[in-house]
Amino acid sequence: MKKVYRVFAAAVSVIFPCLGILIPRSLQSVVLYLIFGALFILINIVPSLEADSLRTRKLRQCLKGAELLRFYMVASVINAVIWVADLVVHIMSVTYGFWVPWLLSALMIFLTMSILYWNGCIRIITNSSQAGIVNKAASYFFAWFLPFIFAIVPGMIKRAENEAYFENYKIGVNEQRHAQQICRTRYPLLMVHGVFFRDFKPAFLNYWGRISGELQLNGATVFYGNQQSAASVDKCGAELAERIKQIVAETGCEKVNIIAHSKGGLDSRAAIARYGVEDMVASLTTVNTPHRGCEFADYLLSKIGQPIKDKVAATYNAALSKLGDPNPNFIEAVTDLTHEACEKFNSITPDSDKVYYQSIGSYMASATGGRFPLNFSYNLVRYFDGRNDGLVGEKSFPWGQNYTFLEPRGGRGISHADMIDLNRENFECFDVREFYVQLVNDLRQRGF
Repeated sequence: MKKVYRVFAAAVSVIFPCLGILIPRSLQSVVLYLIFGALFILINIVPSLEADSLRTRKLRQCLKGAELLRFYMVASVINAVIWVADLVVHIMSVTYGFWVPWLLSALMIFLTMSILYWNGCIRIITNSSQAGIVNKAASYFFAWFLPFIFAIVPGMIKRAENEAYFENYKIGVNEQRHAQQICRTRYPLLMVHGVFFRDFKPAFLNYWGRISGELQLNGATVFYGNQQSAASVDKCGAELAERIKQIVAETGCEKVNIIAHSKGGLDSRAAIARYGVEDMVASLTTVNTPHRGCEFADYLLSKIGQPIKDKVAATYNAALSKLGDPNPNFIEAVTDLTHEACEKFNSITPDSDKVYYQSIGSYMASATGGRFPLNFSYNLVRYFDGRNDGLVGEKSFPWGQNYTFLEPRGGRGISHADMIDLNRENFECFDVREFYVQLVNDLRQRGF
């Protein structure tokens, strides 16, 4: 029934706009106009029967928007061909007086196609998280012009459909296992961000994307590090130690499980080793952390002139101050990520035998596997550090008793940003939210 309705709706979207060309003017044609006009209104209100089975209004609107854009693509191409063919036939047959009805038919096609397009486009723009800002802007300003539909609209349809089906599946999975609370660990989670970012409360600015929400849906208690975004590892470590003491004092939880991304892993190691919180940390999981530094950072700092470094640092520091850093220091933060600095850090920062350490790494298969700026930095990092995630080389990731290196199927790979769901993007072969759910479930099973 759903497939039959789809074919029916597509047929209506093709036939109704070009009735003025195909049907002679008569009483019967008026009746046909009224019937197909009503059907056209119907498919704009109910473009898909399948959408009704989805669990949220947002997902239903995504699927309906995708279906309307599909009707638009099919109908606009077919109607354009019929419209041009009608013009050629009249010219070749030297038919006079056809211009007015022909132009009226053109106006009819334009208006109906515009209704289909904007109905579908607005539904996706207002409800889809996966379509992306660039695609949404392009569709708003350009894609409704016929030549652009093959460049922009198919991607919008695919993303909206995939989002509708996948997010609906995720809701079902979480509902089925809700009673199990598989992420309810003995100790709460402390999520620690990396360099040049801060923790913000609004969900759309959360450093961890949709990950924290998914963990909480499955029973996790989540806190955030709130350390500065650009400071030395030592200073950030001291701030994290104070944060851990605060959480323990306020909740009585005794310990925390730290999950730290990028430089946050070094900050966390410093907090445990130097600032008296080793008894308050049950486990430390580092995610794509440069434990052995980034050799490309050594190269850049040695080759870039001091005036340029000072100018870049001043720009970053000014921006980071507005975001809440009390005393940002761009150069200090970057220097602590060099290979040389990390070698020294490792020699004076022993692991605690009271803490369970584990690490995770990933890689991009090519420069096209990441978004800006990782697609630009990938080849530079590859030259100095080999296979990498766009910022950190593979050999720098391993630390602790257990190491997991993610190698998904397909040619995309997993970037430094993908590991924290920075772009809120679903892609094949790797579900980042489910990865963290299983990671935390493993901590739970280990007694942490």
